[in-house]
Amino acid sequence: MGLSRRRMTGYVFVAVFFLLILTLRRNLRLNPARSPFAEAEAHDHGNGNGNGNGNGNGASNKFHSPWASFPQRYPVRSMRPLPTGTPLALPRIQNTFPTETADDRKKRLERKAAVKQAFKRCWSSYREKAWMSDELTPLSGGGRETFGGWGATLVDSLDTLWIMGMKAEFADAVDAAAANISFATTSRTDVNIFETNIRYLGGFLAAYDLSGDKRLLAKAVEVGDLIYAAFDTPNRMPLTRWRLHDAARGTPQEAGENVLLAELASFSLEFVRLSLLTGDAKWFDAVQRITEPLHAQQMMSRLPGMWPVVVSAKKQHFNQHLEHTLGAMSDSAYEYLPKTHALVGGLLPMYRDMYEAAMDTALRHAIFRPMLPDRADVLLAGMAMANVDSGGHRAAVTVKPEGQHLVCFAGGMLALGGRLVENQTHVDAGAKLADGCVWAYRAMPHGIMPETFHMLPCPSSQGSEHCPWDEDAWKRAVLQRAGMRAETAAELAEADAVVAAARLPKGFTAIGDARYILRPEAIESVFVLYRVTGRRALLDDAWAMWQAIDKATRTDLANAALDDVTVDADTSPPQSDSMESFWLGETLKYFYLVFSDPGVVSLDEFVFNTEAHPLRRLRPA
Repeated sequence: MGLSRRRMTGYVFVAVFFLLILTLRRNLRLNPARSPFAEAEAHDHGNGNGNGNGNGNGASNKFHSPWASFPQRYPVRSMRPLPTGTPLALPRIQNTFPTETADDRKKRLERKAAVKQAFKRCWSSYREKAWMSDELTPLSGGGRETFGGWGATLVDSLDTLWIMGMKAEFADAVDAAAANISFATTSRTDVNIFETNIRYLGGFLAAYDLSGDKRLLAKAVEVGDLIYAAFDTPNRMPLTRWRLHDAARGTPQEAGENVLLAELASFSLEFVRLSLLTGDAKWFDAVQRITEPLHAQQMMSRLPGMWPVVVSAKKQHFNQHLEHTLGAMSDSAYEYLPKTHALVGGLLPMYRDMYEAAMDTALRHAIFRPMLPDRADVLLAGMAMANVDSGGHRAAVTVKPEGQHLVCFAGGMLALGGRLVENQTHVDAGAKLADGCVWAYRAMPHGIMPETFHMLPCPSSQGSEHCPWDEDAWKRAVLQRAGMRAETAAELAEADAVVAAARLPKGFTAIGDARYILRPEAIESVFVLYRVTGRRALLDDAWAMWQAIDKATRTDLANAALDDVTVDADTSPPQSDSMESFWLGETLKYFYLVFSDPGVVSLDEFVFNTEAHPLRRLRPA
C-alpha cells in the first residue's frame, strides 16, 4: 500500500529537520575568522574615518552561518535590487565649532574622563562576574539572560570600547564573540526579533564599520540570517516574537495580527547596511517589503501622515487603529526614516518623503507645550487620539499629555532630520523637545526624569508665547487625573494632599511610572542637538544629568536601575538589580560623545541606530 499524503509529508518534514540540524552542527564548527565574504567595493576601513561609499552591487554573499541554509517555505520570487547611483551631497548636519578656550577644553576632557571611568568600572565587573551573559546584575554580581543568551552586553559594548580607545578590551571582546557566540539556537522560548536586530546586528555592523575587523561582519551575517528566517511567512512580514525552535522543526510561520509599529518597521538601517556591505540584496528586499506598504498607506490612516501604534502584519493593514505617537511602541519607526535617507545618501527618496509627512502631522497633533510654573517654552511629545464618531467617521484629534523618558529621542530626531531636509522648523521643535526633557530632569528631586508622567497642556496652541502659570488649573488637572471631582473650592483644596502623596513637582499632574532604568534617550537628544547647534549650555545640561544619574545609580560593582526617582532629595532612590545592555551600549556612549571632540563619530559620516550603534553613511566621493 502506498503512503498517505499526510504521512509522506510528515516523513519529508522529519528529513528536512534532521538535514537542518546536521547543517547547523557543521556550520557551528566553522571558524568565522576564515569565512569568505563579499565586501562592499571601495569600503575604506583604515582607522574608521573613510567614506565607505561602495554599495557592493554585483557581489555575492559567501558567508557561512548556521541559518544560511534555512529552508524557506515562502521564498522570494523577485528580489528588489540594491539602490544604485552616486550618493547625493546631503546638507551638512553638524555645526561648525569654533576653537575652544583652554579652560573649556580642560573642563570638557575632565567630564569625558569621568564618564569613561564609569564605563571601565562597569565593563570590568561584567568581564569578571557575568562574561558572555546578556547582562550583569549590578547588586548581586551575577549574570542574567534576557535577549537570547548571546552576550547582549558584550555585543552592545563593542563600538563603545572602540570609541573610548579601549582597544585591548575591544580585541578581547571580539575574540570572545567570534569564538563563543552561536546564533544556532537559544535557551529562550521565543526571540524578540526587534531587539535582536538593534542590539546584535546593529552592534556587530557598527563595530565592523569602525574597526574593519572582518570577523564582525561574519557575525553580522550570522545574525542577519537568523533574523531573515523570521521573515519566512506567506506575505514576507516577520514574526516579531519568533519561536526559533518551532521554525527549525519546520513549523509553518505566519505574521501576527496585532503587532507594534516599532517592532515591525525598524529594520531599515541594519538591513540596508548589511546588504550594502555584503552585496546580498535579500535583507534590502525584506525591509522594502515592509516600507512600501507603509508608504502607500501613510496618508490613509486615521491620522494621515502617521501610523497607529498597533498594526496588522498578517493583513498588512497599517492604518486602522486610533492611537498615534512618536513614543513607546512606535518610536524607532519614525526615527529610522530620516536616518535611512542619510544612510543611503538620498538614493531612496521615499524615506525623506515619509519623514516629512510624518513630522508635519506629529508637530500639529502629537506634540504639546506644557503649562509650567517658570513658564519655560518647551515641548513634550504625547499620544494623539484620532477619534471617530458613532458612525465611524473621523472626528477631532485630541492629545493625551503623557510624557515618556523613551520619547525624549524625538528632539534629536527632529534636529537631525531638520538639517537633512533643510527645515528649520524641525530643528527648532527638536530643540524645544530636548529642552523639555532637560526641564523634566531638573524638576525632579534627584535630578532624574521618571519613565512616564502627565502634564497639563497650555490652553493656547502649542508653541505659543503666551502660556501663564495657573495654579488652580494645575490643581484641577491633578484631581481629574486622580479620578476626583474639582468643581468647588473645598474639592480643589484636596489637591494639596494628592500632590503631597504622589510627590508631584509643580507642573506634573501624575507620575505613572516613577522608575529610571538607565535610559539613554534624554542624553541622546542633548548630544545630537549639541552637534547640530553648538549650543554650549547643553554641555552643562549634560554634566548635571550625568552627575545626578551616577550619584543615584552607582553600586559597588556598576550602576543599577532605580525603582522610584520621586523620593525626597535627602533619601536615596531604591535601586533595582538590573543593568540593561543599553547602559553601556547607549547611555554611557552618548555621555562620552557629548564631551568628545565633535569630529569623533561625526553625524555627517555616520547614523546611529536606535541602540546607538553608528553605521557608516554612503557619501559622494
